[in-house]
Amino acid sequence: MKLTQQDMARLLKVTPMTLRNWRRDKPFLYEILQKGFAFDEIVEAQKESYEKALELQEKFKTNR
Repeated sequence: MKLTQQDMARLLKVTPMTLRNWRRDKPFLYEILQKGFAFDEIVEAQKESYEKALELQEKFKTNR
């Protein structure tokens, strides 16, 4: 799930205005934050895929 700027601000315990200021005044910092959140999304998606694969594996084990 893609996070909104408000979601990111809440997680970072800053205001959305602070994020907008960082985006304008500290683009490298803002880019690092964006990449960090993107990484978290990828990890979560992979975790879900892994769990689904385990479920399928168990399903096919019991059908033998």
